[in-house]
Amino acid sequence: MSPIIEPFRTDFMLQALAGGVLVAAICGVVGTWVVIRGMAFLGEAIGHGMLPGVALATVLGAPVMLGGAVSAIVMSATIGALQRRGRLTYDTSIGLLFVAMLSLGVIIVSHSRSFATDATAMLFGDVLAIGTADVAGLAVALAITLAIAAGFHRSFVASAFDPRIARTLGLHPQLAQVMLVGLVTLAVVASYQAVGSLLVIALLLAPAVAAGQWTTRIPTTMACAAAIGAVAVFIGLTASWYAETAAGASIACAAILTAVASGLLRSGLGLLRRLSPTSERTTCTAGHSPASSQG
Repeated sequence: MSPIIEPFRTDFMLQALAGGVLVAAICGVVGTWVVIRGMAFLGEAIGHGMLPGVALATVLGAPVMLGGAVSAIVMSATIGALQRRGRLTYDTSIGLLFVAMLSLGVIIVSHSRSFATDATAMLFGDVLAIGTADVAGLAVALAITLAIAAGFHRSFVASAFDPRIARTLGLHPQLAQVMLVGLVTLAVVASYQAVGSLLVIALLLAPAVAAGQWTTRIPTTMACAAAIGAVAVFIGLTASWYAETAAGASIACAAILTAVASGLLRSGLGLLRRLSPTSERTTCTAGHSPASSQG
């Protein structure tokens, strides 16, 4: 048995891999738009916005994901309301709510008898606890993500470049913004159990950044980001098995390393291309063209 395959002979690791791959696919689609629109801070804020709902559900014994989803939706709606009032800038509104929700979550969970365990799971996730029902839920979340991304693709593209043009074309940029925030919220909630609220931004950003080094078309970037994220999940789970490290943090670290490796490889290939003999010959030929010789 190959050492690479060995960890996934166990049911819990296999389910963690299946759930992680679905999360990577969701984050690959949504993360591409997060990078294009510069919404990284929003994704991080919504991740922390889940904490009060998760903490309250933990203390009351209610479904954790339901509490987190409700809290994240409240966070997103409040950000939108503050932005529409126009009295605070977008990043200021997010920053204030970011701290408020994080503090409220810690205050609520501090009433739990297992404060340290609950807080660790909230912040860093527990991908190894993913079960069959969780995998099914993630599959539904992926289907919803793909449907919204496909249905609003033109609106997202037009709004990203010029909301006025989008409005002229009847593409409803305000609705597109709401749906995009909804997608980010869905991705954060879906990723919560795998990597927690602190590390979710790694799966949202890193694979999309890595894929963006090699592609220009948005759908292709999404597909590549999903694939890169799936590889990061596999590497992270394998590393956590043998190194006995936290699985969620290992996945997040693997995702970041893929972005770093992709950037270095892209820079290296660009440097080699500039230094290649073919480039030198092209430069010499351009410098000694018939027109320049006649001059």
